[in-house]
Amino acid sequence: MLTKKQLDLLEFIQKRVQRDGVPPSFDEMKEALDLRSKSGIHRLITALEERGFIRRLAHRARALEIIKLPEAMGGAATSGFSPRVIDGDRPDSTPANAMGIETVGAVELPMMGRIAAGVPIAAISEVSHNVAVPQSMLGAGEHYALEVKGDSMIDAGINDGDTVIVRETSHADNGDIVVALVEDSEATLKRYRRNGTSITLEAANPAYETRVFRDDQVKVQGKLVGLIRSY
Repeated sequence: MLTKKQLDLLEFIQKRVQRDGVPPSFDEMKEALDLRSKSGIHRLITALEERGFIRRLAHRARALEIIKLPEAMGGAATSGFSPRVIDGDRPDSTPANAMGIETVGAVELPMMGRIAAGVPIAAISEVSHNVAVPQSMLGAGEHYALEVKGDSMIDAGINDGDTVIVRETSHADNGDIVVALVEDSEATLKRYRRNGTSITLEAANPAYETRVFRDDQVKVQGKLVGLIRSY
């Protein structure tokens, strides 16, 4: 499910590509959505990219490509492009220290849905099913699992399709990877840093921008404590 602003932007981009053959500029998008700054457009584009609706092409002006559309807009891909696995996204062999869940004591945690920059909090507010997690991965407190959508944390070893294990907490230290609720409307998995009264949410992929907010705009929902990957 997309937010209204995300849907409006995607529809505007699609119409301009169909009319002009190229995407609109950031200024045009800002004006069309009646936003006061380009940072709002950056956040919306990041959200759409991590949800798999568009992709950005590096080192090219206006380099946006629509990959697919939601059902509300017809639900069909608009180009011959189909998302590809990034080289190195899945290793050829299992890491030496990896343990199969069946070989260790395991507990079941609720799978709360998918997490990515720009996903509405409703997407991770309901349990879809349970997932088995090694007991050794968990410490004190309550935990839950989330499926990762997108590649914004790939340089931190977190790939699209991975399951992250999160300990519920409202506190984080600089450098922690957290689930953050942004402006009470979006949940994102990013690296957390505080500087005075501002909060920085950093992606672990140079293709994505660092996002900076006032501290009252960000609420920590949990801290990453483990990761499960299927091969």
